Amino acid sequence: MRPAVAVVEDAALMRDSFSLLMPGLDVVAAVASVEELTVRRPVVDVVLLDLHLANLEQPDVRQGIAAIRALTGYGYRVCVYSQEERRFVLAACIAAGASGVVSKALPTGRAQQLFLEVAAGGTVMPQSVVGILEVLVRRDCITLLSERQRQVLHGRARGLSYAQVAKQLFVSESTLRGYWLDLTRSLSESLRDLTPGEIERALGLAPGDLLELWPADATEGWWRTGRRPGRER
Repeated sequence: MRPAVAVVEDAALMRDSFSLLMPGLDVVAAVASVEELTVRRPVVDVVLLDLHLANLEQPDVRQGIAAIRALTGYGYRVCVYSQEERRFVLAACIAAGASGVVSKALPTGRAQQLFLEVAAGGTVMPQSVVGILEVLVRRDCITLLSERQRQVLHGRARGLSYAQVAKQLFVSESTLRGYWLDLTRSLSESLRDLTPGEIERALGLAPGDLLELWPADATEGWWRTGRRPGRER
């Protein structure tokens, strides 16, 4: 059964062609803004969200971190689908509650595969965000990981494939993928609990560098209430 998805994208061509480009997804809604989606409230497994939605026709719509927080506040599971490449912006998306970040530069087949992972309950992070998390772990900003999890993160942060990391750790590739699924969930939850100041100190940034970017209050959000975004099962 194909997962049900909603697409929030300001480009009409993308909205109209999404279901044709990614036949593995059941696109039940394709809208131009978060506001439109929350009025319609479709039941879906994941919302695929473009970060940049404001344009001449809709200059005042929510976008970026505000859009992610609005959708997760309604209980939706969110996967960002964007051309954005700045690593701190992408990390902030995870901190704001997104369950995945997928680049529009990827081939459609690969993007669809990642969307399916998020719809199934997984967490998808780009390599740049994995690198940030590995630094935060090494500098004890995130301390909950076991030694094996640190080894897995270390390998993946250096761009090694599942097969390469599995060979280094003498485990099967399927076992390694299970480790990675649990690890990314733990890391994303830990990232949501960090303040901009903690991250700035760990990464050697100047005070205030993340204030315009990072979620305003990391102590609020659906993860504190225990509600998981996505379809009610």
